[in-house]
Amino acid sequence: PSLFDSPAERYVKARESVQRFTLVQLGKCGSDTESDLPRYVVHSYNFFLFPSTLGIKDVEFTLSASSIQFLSHYGFDYNKFLKDGIPYMNEVQEKILRQHLLAGTWRVRSNADRDVLKKAIDEVTTWIAAAKEEDTMILQDLSGYHVIEVQLVLRQALENVWTEPLGDKKVMVKKVSPEHRQLLENSSYDHCQKKLILLSARGFTNLFQILVKVKKPLVGHNMLMDLMHLHDKFYRPLPESYEEFKRNIHNLFPVIIDTKTVTKSVQKKCRFPRVSNLVEAYAVLCSSNQNPKGPPCPVIALASGCSRYGEKKFPHEAGYDAFLCGSVLLMSAHLLLCRSTDGAVEAEPSFSQYLAVLAEHVNKVNFIRGGVSSINFSGEDSPCRHPPALVVHVRGWPGLTEGQIYQEFKARCRFDVRRLSKNQFILLSNKYKQVRHVLRDYRHHPHLQVSVYRHWRHSPSVNCLLQ
Repeated sequence: PSLFDSPAERYVKARESVQRFTLVQLGKCGSDTESDLPRYVVHSYNFFLFPSTLGIKDVEFTLSASSIQFLSHYGFDYNKFLKDGIPYMNEVQEKILRQHLLAGTWRVRSNADRDVLKKAIDEVTTWIAAAKEEDTMILQDLSGYHVIEVQLVLRQALENVWTEPLGDKKVMVKKVSPEHRQLLENSSYDHCQKKLILLSARGFTNLFQILVKVKKPLVGHNMLMDLMHLHDKFYRPLPESYEEFKRNIHNLFPVIIDTKTVTKSVQKKCRFPRVSNLVEAYAVLCSSNQNPKGPPCPVIALASGCSRYGEKKFPHEAGYDAFLCGSVLLMSAHLLLCRSTDGAVEAEPSFSQYLAVLAEHVNKVNFIRGGVSSINFSGEDSPCRHPPALVVHVRGWPGLTEGQIYQEFKARCRFDVRRLSKNQFILLSNKYKQVRHVLRDYRHHPHLQVSVYRHWRHSPSVNCLLQ
């Protein structure tokens, strides 16, 4: 990310990243409120995901070494991701699979899958030669899509067999007459109906579609990249247009709340200590000295069957982060509500009251290190605002690069650097104090002359026009 980025330019950068990488884990946390108490019973879930491979073009994705190390440090289970990851697909991939299923032109993509299917076919063809009608056999140790793929392949290859799944890893094969087979295929008991195959292949996308349908508020933390992945992986490939992306997300989720934006507001209004991440925000909000006078914060309790996160911390596990995110939202909203009413809050504030006090933050998603503080998903973004840009004129120091300029100023403060001309660079900061310090400290530098950037004076295009 660069301070020079507009929201649209940042979207273009992030879009390229989202298209290259896959999702490995997704967390969801919902809650029920208890009418007789200011109490929220939360249901937190952690899903391992893996791109759907059933009959569509093989999906290629990138893994970064630093991300693998980071996840390994926090105990990420790569076996669950690779072996038991729930499939997902977007609308374009689903359309392709549907067309192939209807035309009977789907293909097995994975070499490992081909080996499993070849073994199953060999077993069945050896057995069926001596079998009588209504005889059955069981294929075992199948997993994932193999249960579906084995049935589709056998039915496609042999007109006198019928298949049914038995549990998660077994398939029953029965020898039948072609006439009986046709009757079974037209019955409602066929587990290989196209709609059921599509339901299985969609996997987690089914849950995503339910979330879209119910139109509940969607809460995240620093969630721009999350929204881009949701769009790309479960809805449609990310559009080239930034404005189209915003419209699509707003149609999918009309109410979005970014807890990063909310906690930034709490820091200013409630003398909230500055925090850098979700875990720190949760810890500070939970501390006793942050509770306001008046009614206590609502009780947040884990539902039975979801108590794992109450017993131990699991930082950077998606389900745990979702739990922290919802908790931070409730506690932050409570602080803001108490402040807006000078502590005169009724004993049991409702969630609608919390939403009302959060209204100014709805659909405002945090924009990391940029000229705007947030992206507005329900309207126009605010104009970019920075402290004054600085221009560095280099004298007697030939061949200086952007990287060298960055290193020169890095010791004092963090600037983003962009070359303006052969001997000039622009420095951009998000802190006025840093700008003042650099102007003061470089007033008499022998090689670097630093001044405030003036478009009419320093722009190469203006200079060219004047010349």
